[in-house]
Amino acid sequence: MSGYDGAGYEGARYEGGCQCGHVRYRLDDEPFAVHCCHCRTCQRESGSAFALNGLIEADRLTILAGEPVRVETPSDSGKGQFIARCPQCQVALWSHYGGMGEKGSFVRIGTLDNPDAFAPDIHIFTRSKQPWVVIAEQANVREVFYSQTDYDALFGEARAARYRALRGL
Repeated sequence: MSGYDGAGYEGARYEGGCQCGHVRYRLDDEPFAVHCCHCRTCQRESGSAFALNGLIEADRLTILAGEPVRVETPSDSGKGQFIARCPQCQVALWSHYGGMGEKGSFVRIGTLDNPDAFAPDIHIFTRSKQPWVVIAEQANVREVFYSQTDYDALFGEARAARYRALRGL
């Protein structure tokens, strides 16, 4: 199971995997952003009201066991995405979206051994959120997405710099 000891983010390593245990991975850093996405595509693909994704540089995600398969799916942007899934139980572990390509991984927070470790930084595409989902008043919320000018305020200077680097900004 996870090597997480509750010591906090700094230097901690977070492990996760699929339902059957065939694919295991480790985050070698904290995500630089955590999105709670309420778009219809995420609802459809997750079979739930939203998807909770931790964005991290692909080179900071280490596969410990197994090898996920890549499934290409369309996206609202038209650029598509690749979903890394366990070849046995088919659980979606992370995605690579067209905007960042293979440089960034959108890790499904629910596949972490300790999914409580990362709360959402922002709720996006709330224009299509389910009406029974209640978002805390103090939460960062966007009807669609957020702009580059929001990065520092949303994620802090260091995390925003990581985001900009992957976006080539």
